Amino acid sequence: MNLDLEAFFSPDYATARGRFRSAAQVAGASLETLGLDARGPGGEELTIDIARLGAPGARRVLLHTCGIHGVEAFAGSAVQLAALEDPPARPDGCALVLVHVLNPYGMAWLRRANENNVDLNRNFPEPSGRRAGAPELYTRLDSLLNPSTAPGSEWFRWKLATAALRHGIPALTQAIAEGQYEFPRGLFFGGRALERGPGLYLDWLRRNLSHAGYLFALDLHTGLGRGGEETLILEPGVRATPAAELERAFGRRLLDPAAGRATYRVRGSMGGALPQTLPGARIDFVLQEIGTLPPIAVLHALREENRWHHLGGAAPAHLAKQALRDALSPPSPRWRRQALERGVGMLRDAAAWTFQTAKA
Repeated sequence: MNLDLEAFFSPDYATARGRFRSAAQVAGASLETLGLDARGPGGEELTIDIARLGAPGARRVLLHTCGIHGVEAFAGSAVQLAALEDPPARPDGCALVLVHVLNPYGMAWLRRANENNVDLNRNFPEPSGRRAGAPELYTRLDSLLNPSTAPGSEWFRWKLATAALRHGIPALTQAIAEGQYEFPRGLFFGGRALERGPGLYLDWLRRNLSHAGYLFALDLHTGLGRGGEETLILEPGVRATPAAELERAFGRRLLDPAAGRATYRVRGSMGGALPQTLPGARIDFVLQEIGTLPPIAVLHALREENRWHHLGGAAPAHLAKQALRDALSPPSPRWRRQALERGVGMLRDAAAWTFQTAKA
């Protein structure tokens, strides 16, 4: 493999999309495009592109996704380009599926949310079918998290630290990041209905992966954790393999929100929707986070981009959007190398597990 790992990073969505599609064709992958109604900054088409290596009816599938949080997609796109340059070996009956940028609007416009300000990892159907409400503490903090005025002297960090002292960091984190359905211009808004992108994606899964007996889903994010280090989080209730067995196989610690081993749980997550979408498959789901900045710095960047977006500063060249990109995809060559190494390393370990160890 090319040792210049940083070279896999693309400067923008349009470049990343073109490179992914070309790399998929060179690798001999089948390629399918899910088109959205929204457009990019230059009027360009926005699509979810899916590359598949292996038989269409494969019983064992590694599903790798990135970019559900738009601007976080730069590292995930780079990992997928590296994987296509040197794909893992696939025995008969196995397939590797790479889903490139589930939120292309967010990547193109340097947003975490989509064109409707929806956090897509809070937008998927839940078993209860309920899509309403907001944590009480989030409601109390709405004016701090989602100011409707231009930036001024607001003491955001001091006020947030005060709230953390009063309520505790775990409770504050849970309230902010869980997902809310009451403030459509706010952070972590889960939407009023299933968005077009997630709907198209779930339909694709039903059409194409219904034959899978075992599915290992690996979803790459950036932002949470210490800079350049990875955090692996299990999806509560989505488990075909005991956590301890996966930890031994990967040689990595896995955080289980259901066992109190992670900082928060979310509503409407993509991972939580997989069992009802593919009821015939045994599924393991792991969310891989590559850390960037301290949490308060990431939250401040999210807040300022969201504020300016609604105040009319939607262009990607806006300083708030550039700051958010740098907070979730740092330009440091060292960080990019670490992100690539951890992303590609986990993908290859997941392939080894899925293709050689898992029983369909």
